[in-house]
Amino acid sequence: MKPSLLNKLHLLRERLEELNLLLSDEEVISDMNRFRSLSKEHAEIAEVVETFERYLQCEKNLADAQELYNDVDFRELAEEEIKTAKQSMETLENELQILLLPKDADDEKNIFLEIRAGTGGDEAALFAGDLLRMYLRYAERNGWRSEIISANESDLGGYKEVIARIEGTGSYGKLKFESGGHRVQRIPTTESQGRIHTSACTVAIMPEADELVEIELNPNDLRIDTFRASGAGGQHINKTDSAVRITHLPTGMVAECQDGRSQHANKAQAMKVLAARINDKQKQEALAKESAERKSLIGSGDRSERIRTYNFPQGRVSDHRINLTLYKIDAIMDGCLDEIISPLIAEQQAELLAKLTE
Repeated sequence: MKPSLLNKLHLLRERLEELNLLLSDEEVISDMNRFRSLSKEHAEIAEVVETFERYLQCEKNLADAQELYNDVDFRELAEEEIKTAKQSMETLENELQILLLPKDADDEKNIFLEIRAGTGGDEAALFAGDLLRMYLRYAERNGWRSEIISANESDLGGYKEVIARIEGTGSYGKLKFESGGHRVQRIPTTESQGRIHTSACTVAIMPEADELVEIELNPNDLRIDTFRASGAGGQHINKTDSAVRITHLPTGMVAECQDGRSQHANKAQAMKVLAARINDKQKQEALAKESAERKSLIGSGDRSERIRTYNFPQGRVSDHRINLTLYKIDAIMDGCLDEIISPLIAEQQAELLAKLTE
């Protein structure tokens, strides 16, 4: 293991001992904010230190076995123990490197999923509906809750634009690499000549802002309009101006919600979407600045970047960022996304590891 990593691990080990003492201190216990902060830090480094302790034990076992190797009577046993210890140390070193990677503070958050139909007209809107179903099925497979926040349906089905909220631990961490352009190649149901058409949608995955703490929305910067909702939702929805549209004047960003049962509920949801959009914009600007210095292999998260192609005639899904092609389009469209998402996460980890060990 590199000396720089070893040094970092020893420092964390010392810090954990310090935290154990602090968390049992009555003065700290009486200060809830400090106690909460230290408890969070303790939880973050405890697993790292525990894994490091196992690594150190394996290192000791290796030293003992190497000493035993000098005794001819125990050489065969020592060889086996040396082999086992070295294998365990290699495995634990890899685990420690992953555990030491910088964490994205947003990974555990709920998300807003936004899908917009792009080029392709009605076919793009139908594909937007297919993508929505794919992500909602994935959410269901992970035991996450989901709800439609806002939907602008097209005449032939599907959506010109749709926003869903997905609630579940780790949802942003799993889905954050889905932001970007998604292209579909297939024969539309309206195509009489059997020609393959290419259409596109853009997907945005935005972490939900923490109760508007991250984004301070000045009421003077907001214009709130109410209007009569349209589309599905029951007879009650057309009787009152329950739909809400909020415009953030400094940025021109707009969020609306019409699927709730009351104006109050719609306003609350629209405010959350708006906060998430502003938060996401700030995040994208920071990423753009960072990627200008170092281009990420898994993409910058730019909405205009084409990240994936779904080719129905060939049953193929290709992710262009990591040159991954899977001939499992039916399973993927049914929400079996782990075979795409896991390699993307692994690619990010490899990049961060390279940076960590530079």
